[in-house]
Amino acid sequence: MKPYYWESQHGNFGDDLNLWLWDFLLQGFREVHPETLLVGVGTVLSKALLEGTGHKLVLGSGFGYGSLPDMSDANEWDIRCVRGPLTAKKVGVDESLGIVDPAVMVADMPEYRNIPKTVKKSFVPHWESAVAGLWGEVCSTVGINYIDPRGDAKEVIADIARSELIIAESMHGAILADAFRVPWVAVSTSPSINSFKWNDWASTLGVTYRPRQIPVSTRAEAMLKGTRFWGVGFDAGQAPTANTSAMNDDGEVMVREQEPRVTGLRSAAKQMLAAPSTLALWQASRAEPQLSSDRALAERKERFLNVLDGVRRDYL
Repeated sequence: MKPYYWESQHGNFGDDLNLWLWDFLLQGFREVHPETLLVGVGTVLSKALLEGTGHKLVLGSGFGYGSLPDMSDANEWDIRCVRGPLTAKKVGVDESLGIVDPAVMVADMPEYRNIPKTVKKSFVPHWESAVAGLWGEVCSTVGINYIDPRGDAKEVIADIARSELIIAESMHGAILADAFRVPWVAVSTSPSINSFKWNDWASTLGVTYRPRQIPVSTRAEAMLKGTRFWGVGFDAGQAPTANTSAMNDDGEVMVREQEPRVTGLRSAAKQMLAAPSTLALWQASRAEPQLSSDRALAERKERFLNVLDGVRRDYL
């Protein structure tokens, strides 16, 4: 058996944790049933991703993009549980199988127990925001720790665990924060953030997805997400009109290295243009956070562990 996950070319810790989480939860799973794909953490129940990939064991995956594959053949699909009731309804299985996102189980791993709190507030953006935005600089301006979701998954998760508050545009930033009992505030920079998957998970733990809106931090980010930047609207994925070989990832003309003064001015100009983002993020850091109840989290984890017991009996 091998784990399936969506691999971002930029890296995304919420997907990358599949590479080692299942070795903790289902020890020895890789040595059995080579014909089976373990479909776990991620919004991966998609026709484009999974159709024609052989026998699949679904453990906590979610729907959210594109269309579902035909999952009616029990010889091809063994659906033990999904992320939440919204996915269960879409798939056509009983709502009771919409248990929780398996990423909550990371908090039970020995290496993450008793991590000391050394950071007051951290921001975990969506990976698209990290690719095209100026969020590291924005966070530095307001004294918030920046956690890049494209980093090594284990290090990203440890940074979440050692924080006292998480501001999350990344859904798995909120999921891991909640699992570590770290209060969190949801934010969103554009309509491209998928509310279906957030609500799917949130409904399992009795929390509410009500993101605070934060403006994008750069023109490139607006172009990627199809939103507005300083009153100018862009279509999603819109390319710059000038020669891209002469542009940096903000869609602006690059400055030669031997012109440090101009580079410094350009950096200052970018930070000035990101001022609305900076203010909104600072305000989000002072908002009332959420946290599921200990009872709700424990109950969902217990149900998921019961599912794993069944998988061990049938597969291991």
